[in-house]
Amino acid sequence: MLAYRGSVMVPRVVRHSVGQWTAASRALLSTKNSHATDTPKVDSFDKISFIGCGKMAEAMIAPLIATGFQSAKDIAIYDVSKNAMHRFKEQYEDIQLCESIPDCVDGADLIVAAIKPQNCCKVFQEIRRAAEMPNITLRSDDAILLSIIAGKPMQDFLDGTPITKMARSMPNTPAQIGKGMTVWTCTPNIELKERAQIKHVLSCMGKSIFVDDESFIDMSTSISGSGPAYIFMLMEAMIDAGVHMGFSRNTATTLVHQTILGSTLYAMETGLHPAILRNSVTSPAGTTASAMYELENGKFRTVIKDAIWACYRRSLEMGGQDSNVGPGRITYNQPPAPMTVHYQGAFPPGLNLNREDIIRSAIPAPSGEVTDEERNAVNEKKKED
Repeated sequence: MLAYRGSVMVPRVVRHSVGQWTAASRALLSTKNSHATDTPKVDSFDKISFIGCGKMAEAMIAPLIATGFQSAKDIAIYDVSKNAMHRFKEQYEDIQLCESIPDCVDGADLIVAAIKPQNCCKVFQEIRRAAEMPNITLRSDDAILLSIIAGKPMQDFLDGTPITKMARSMPNTPAQIGKGMTVWTCTPNIELKERAQIKHVLSCMGKSIFVDDESFIDMSTSISGSGPAYIFMLMEAMIDAGVHMGFSRNTATTLVHQTILGSTLYAMETGLHPAILRNSVTSPAGTTASAMYELENGKFRTVIKDAIWACYRRSLEMGGQDSNVGPGRITYNQPPAPMTVHYQGAFPPGLNLNREDIIRSAIPAPSGEVTDEERNAVNEKKKED
């Protein structure tokens, strides 16, 4: 949201906690969806169940209700924190509060897993228990399980629950103001109509992109998922530098916010390569050129890229996958490791070999301890060298 401070338009932070989904935010969502008549109407779900009531669940529920896509009475929530659930109840009177996970998933055709990765095993156990309860209807054949959990591959959910339709997504924190970036994928058995419904749910938080290959979800975690943290650290450093130079913190913050906001919108509007935009600011022997020199000298690009690769590797590790990826880490089909040959006697005449050549031989070395004769031969060779 933008506000005016003097003659400068700057972003104003709006905290979208439950009960604070402002009228301006609703207007933004209304404008965002004003072109709905140009696209086919997407049907709402019979019931959406949210397991976990954290910030990301809140970022999804608020616009779903505000835009009228899903009524509050058709949304059920469960969280180990009763206070978290009651905050939703205060804002949305008709929303369903559930005492257990089986109660929450009863009759739901979309189940959203909005929990921490370490709590997945417990949730899987409860969903399996729901399938065995006679008074609970778990629509395991047609219900969709949508994960917004970092690092957890779809196969974990398919193995851990009786649900066969699975979608995995990676949103980011700007989703809390309707400006998020979500990358998602799903199992092949999800029909086009259902995919349109999932896309609509995720697009309520901002922009969404579908990918066919699940590996791109882990990659997007390192760019868009964790990316806001990189930007916030850059903002923090720039603001602190401004304060160090003499600006008040409020003024430095305004300068940095507007600079990053304007630069982003400018890049999106022009569609030009960032290098072209950067060069347009950088005059020969000028102030920006001096700053660029220091950034390049400090390996700014390399640090950013290494951070993204590190994030990607950690996402793979959290999913129990091979994390040996990235510059200098890619595994190729290597030839067998060098083996040592133990040649008895003198080399044949005319065979020009040395010890280094012998090590490259493919004859395996015998197992067991080195004999005294072999040890003496090595020591004599060292004395000759």
